[in-house]
Formats: sequence, C-alpha cells, structure tokens
Amino acid sequence: MDNMGYTFNVFYSEEDDGYIATVSKLHGCSAYGKTEEEAIKEAKVAMELWLECANKEGRRIPKPQTQKEYSGRILARIHKSLHRQLIEKARAEHVSVNQLLVHLLSKQVTHV
Repeated sequence: MDNMGYTFNVFYSEEDDGYIATVSKLHGCSAYGKTEEEAIKEAKVAMELWLECANKEGRRIPKPQTQKEYSGRILARIHKSLHRQLIEKARAEHVSVNQLLVHLLSKQVTHV
C-alpha cells in the first residue's frame, strides 16, 4: 500500500504519548502510532478507508499534490539588518547563506 501521492505530516503528541500522522488534503484523516513509522503505516490504512468512504458517499476526493507543483525555490524580501546577520552567521559557519537558510528552515519546520 503506497501513499498514492498524498503526503503525511507526522508530529509527536505528548498528550497521546506517541506520534500522530495526518494525511494532507484529506480532512480529518489521521492515525496514531508509538513510532513515526507506525503512525505512517496506520495513516495509510486510514487513508484507504477515508477514500473508500468518500467514494461510497459521493463526496469530492481532493487530488494529491504532485512534486511538480514545487520548484524548490523561494524568494524572500528581508530587512537589511537580518540579511547582514545571516551573512555573518554563514561566514562564521563556513557555509553559504543558502545552505544556512535551508538548515535553519528545515530545523524549524520539523519541530512544528
């Protein structure tokens, strides 16, 4: 069973003492697991059931997003002082500003 093009968002829930995986574009479709892998495995089952139920009820099924929808490039206008700070930090760490931004963004996004 694959993800049929849908993406999974996984986060840790202290309240549930485990991981919750949601299926993007399928409102209310989620699953629990003690590990991230288990949550994704269960979310795949939940996704199949969600799609089957929606189909039987005649509900519109959202199409999954495709990788083609994302270029991997972003353009951001930032304040000059922030630009200076980023350049200084990148130089101190011997990386490009692009590498630093990718690192900082991915670190932040995975902790949301």
